[in-house]
Amino acid sequence: MTATLPRPSATEAPQLPHSVSASRLTRRQRLSRFDTKASPYAYVAPFFLLFGLVGLFPLAYTLVVSLFDWDLLKGQGDFVGLDNFVAVLGDRFFWNSIFNTLSIFLLSAIPQILGALVIAAVLDQNLRAKTFWRMSVLLPYVVTPVAVALIFSSMFNEDHGLINNLLATVGLDPVAWKHDVLASHFAVASMVNWRWTGYNALILLAAMQAIPRDLYESAALDGAGPVRRFFSITIPSIRPTVIFVVITATIGGLQIFAEPRLFDPVTAGGGERQFQTTVLYLWEMAFQRRDFGEASAIAWLLFLLIVAIGVVNFLLSRRIATGGARTSRGPRTRPRAIHIAETAAAPNQESNA
Repeated sequence: MTATLPRPSATEAPQLPHSVSASRLTRRQRLSRFDTKASPYAYVAPFFLLFGLVGLFPLAYTLVVSLFDWDLLKGQGDFVGLDNFVAVLGDRFFWNSIFNTLSIFLLSAIPQILGALVIAAVLDQNLRAKTFWRMSVLLPYVVTPVAVALIFSSMFNEDHGLINNLLATVGLDPVAWKHDVLASHFAVASMVNWRWTGYNALILLAAMQAIPRDLYESAALDGAGPVRRFFSITIPSIRPTVIFVVITATIGGLQIFAEPRLFDPVTAGGGERQFQTTVLYLWEMAFQRRDFGEASAIAWLLFLLIVAIGVVNFLLSRRIATGGARTSRGPRTRPRAIHIAETAAAPNQESNA
C-alpha cells in the first residue's frame, strides 16, 4: 500500500533557501531589489558629497596648513608641528580678540533672541495686514551688510552722528563710540541685532503657528491670561526651535566679521584693537602678515571654541527642557490646558535632546 504525501495548499508558498530563491530571480527583479535598497542612499548622497567638498575638506586642509610654516606668497614651508598653536596662544592680541568676540556675542545674542521671541509673539496674534508686518521684519536681513555698516557708522559717528546729537539735546556728553571698548562693542552688537532679530523672529513664528489654537482657547476659558499662556503653552511647545535659534545665533555671533570690519574701515578693529574680533584678527594674520600657518591655527582654535560653547548651550537647553518636563507634573489647580501642553511638550524635548 503506497502512502500519499499531503500536497501543500495553494496559499502556502514553498520555502526555498535564500540562495536558491535569489538565483531564480529575474534580472528585472534583482534590479528592483537593488533599487529599493540603494535609492535612499542615492537621494542623500549629493548632500554628503557637497558637505565633504565645502565643509570637511577645507577643515582638514586648514589643520594641515596649521602644522607648517606657510607664507601667503611663498607657499608651504618647513613642518613646525604645534608651534603655530603655541605662538597664537601666547599672543596677547589673540586673547584680546577672544574677549571682544565674547563681549559682542553676549551683547548681541541675548537681546536678539529675547527680541525675536517678543516680535514672534506679537506677529502670532490676529493682526491686520499680517503678511505685511511679517515681511517687514525680514527687510533688515535682506539689506546688505555694507549698507547696514554705512548707516550705523553714520549714526554712531563721534563728531556729528545722530546718537551723539540726541544725547546733546538732553544735556549728556557725547560718547566715543569708536574708541571706548564697551561703547564700540554696543555699537557693533546693535548692527548685528538690527539685522538678525527679524530673521530669527520668523523662524520662531513658524513654530508658534504649529501650536494648536485649541490649547490657547481652553487655557483662556480656564482663566489663564496672555502672559501665562505665553510662558506655559508657547515656550514649552517651541522649545526645540528656541534651541535651534540659540545654537545658530551662537555660531554666527562667534564668527562675526563684516560688522566690525566695516564699522571703522580705516583701522579694521579700532586703533587699539578695541573691537577687533577673532575672525578679523584671523584676516589680519592671513592677508596682512601673510602667515597662513598661524591664521589656520587661529581658525582651528575658534572652531574648538564654537563647538565647546555650542555643547554648553545644548546641555543647558536640555536641562531646561528636562526641568520643564518635571514641573509639568504640578498641582491640579493649574489650568488643565496648560498642564496638557507642558506634558505634551516634554516628550518632544527628550526626543530632540
